[in-house]
Amino acid sequence: MELERLAAAVHPGQTLNAAPVGVTDLAFDTRAVRPGTLFFCVPGSHADGHELAPAAVDAGAVALVVERPLELPVPQLVVPRVRDVMGPAASVFFGDPSHALEIAAVTGTNGKTTTAFLLDAILRAADRAPALLTNIARRVGGSDRPTGLNTPEAIDLQRLFREMLDAGDRSCVMEATSIAGAQGRLAGTRFAVLVFTNLTQDHLDFHGTMEQYYAAKRALFDQADRAVVNVGDEWGRRLAAELPGAQTFQPGDTLDGFDLKLRGAFNRSNALGAIWAARALGVDEDAIRAGIASVPGVPGRFETVEAGQSFTVVVDYAHTPDSLDNVLRAARDLGDGRVIAVFGAGGDRDREKRPLMGRAAAAIADRAIVTTDNPRSEDPAAIAAEVAEGKLEIVLDRREAIRTAFADARAGDVVVIAGKGADTVMELEGRTIPFSDKDVARELLA
Repeated sequence: MELERLAAAVHPGQTLNAAPVGVTDLAFDTRAVRPGTLFFCVPGSHADGHELAPAAVDAGAVALVVERPLELPVPQLVVPRVRDVMGPAASVFFGDPSHALEIAAVTGTNGKTTTAFLLDAILRAADRAPALLTNIARRVGGSDRPTGLNTPEAIDLQRLFREMLDAGDRSCVMEATSIAGAQGRLAGTRFAVLVFTNLTQDHLDFHGTMEQYYAAKRALFDQADRAVVNVGDEWGRRLAAELPGAQTFQPGDTLDGFDLKLRGAFNRSNALGAIWAARALGVDEDAIRAGIASVPGVPGRFETVEAGQSFTVVVDYAHTPDSLDNVLRAARDLGDGRVIAVFGAGGDRDREKRPLMGRAAAAIADRAIVTTDNPRSEDPAAIAAEVAEGKLEIVLDRREAIRTAFADARAGDVVVIAGKGADTVMELEGRTIPFSDKDVARELLA
């Protein structure tokens, strides 16, 4: 593609060293540069793409997208923010794939993955040939792929959409995160329908305030043809008021005629979001019912672990105060005994939610054990102390915390292991180590 055509998508403030150039690929990482590449100089948290531009040119980059002019003898498109233009440029380069692929996206703090799995099942039942893009599963052309970023970088995302179309997919169910939106990863993407699940405290380390968090979610709906909004959530009610024509639902709406196998009141809400999104896409009711009935569970989402024990064990991804509250309340319905919670909070993330999680567990669980959960670069003991506030039991070793809960559990009790869900690794002291709550639970139960 001629650079001039891509420049029209980027709308540069100025073009330096203008020359007719043919672009054969796009990249923001020097390791992906090959001859003919247009290189985007993205300022990152660890490295600035502008400083890597000479290496990109040496590797074959024929032009650059920059925020400041560089002393390099190749055409340069100067823009206010490189991240903002990567998506639109990639969309044009790959043939605007999100306009041909019916993209059904889900955004919100909690429930994105489950809603996406249910919607994917519905579209499969309707023969819509969906691809799937979530933080625990990625499927293109019917084949599973390794997962990466929940929402890939803009160039990778548009390339993936093109691969989906080329592989025969007609639709795509995906999670659309607020951080991805704020970072421009979703720019250039058109949503056929976008579902809003809820908004509760999370990611304030990135967004700063709940108002800014909401604004990042709200902005995504400017890219959507149709909106489906949960008005059982206070932020959802505000969103619906700002989006005339949005289809709305609330958790108390009836699910008569649907065989929903997922337990927990929060999963009723997730199912309703998927159902109304499917209706917005014109899927018939028989396919919607068949899709909902075909999902026995979602990996790491209120998932039970069975090994012949007399008590119930549930593994869930709950990592916010609201989701932990919901999961622990739902656990009450699984047994007639006590609820024992094993949970923690991640490091290098929103610190304000830590004590809120501890208070939620203390208010609902009969016994709450605070443990380590992806501390990343932080001290696990310091994180646990912030969660526990001196009032909850702390067992830092996560395996030992689970063992402690199992040793105390009796017939009729429910043990909830929250925070990691389907994750199979833990980020600890700069290392990534294998750790699956489900696998550890099975080992200990055995």
